[in-house]
Amino acid sequence: MGTVVEVACVESPLGALLLAAEDGALVALSFAESAATVRPWLERHLGPSNFIPSSNPAGAARALERYWAGHLDALSLVPVRLRGTGFQVRVWETLRRIPSGTAWSYATLARAVGAPTALRAVGAANGQNPVAIIVPCHRVIGSDGNLTGYGGGLNRKAWLLAHEGVLAPELPLGPPDPVEVGSAAH
Repeated sequence: MGTVVEVACVESPLGALLLAAEDGALVALSFAESAATVRPWLERHLGPSNFIPSSNPAGAARALERYWAGHLDALSLVPVRLRGTGFQVRVWETLRRIPSGTAWSYATLARAVGAPTALRAVGAANGQNPVAIIVPCHRVIGSDGNLTGYGGGLNRKAWLLAHEGVLAPELPLGPPDPVEVGSAAH
């Protein structure tokens, strides 16, 4: 039978999102265009899995609805179970400590992880985050204040940071143009 994984596809201002949870904890959140990579990733980390539909895996769908409605701290209550190397998990756990409405530089994140000279390794771990938005890798920017890589595309990153009040919104504040959005999950 394998591991039971609850899955849902939910709409958002940024496009469709794929959610996956195991035992009441979110293990993946991906933009829909990256959905094909999620199942192999889950099976590599969880073993053979039985995927069952759910309307609200780990409470993430409802938390995201509240987040989109302006309750920015709603995501901090979603339980997550992070799968990766020890260093990756340390980086991802540290990302969850970045308060909504703020952004850290990669150097600040590296210091917080306890690896102040490991900027590239921190950046790589940030880019491999399997739980986009809820593990807020979008809150990490360049030391010069510039937006830097985001697997979901820089337009999505800018939208999320504007939604959280970190960036001044560009009007009209609508969803990003799907043609300009990147193709990876985070």
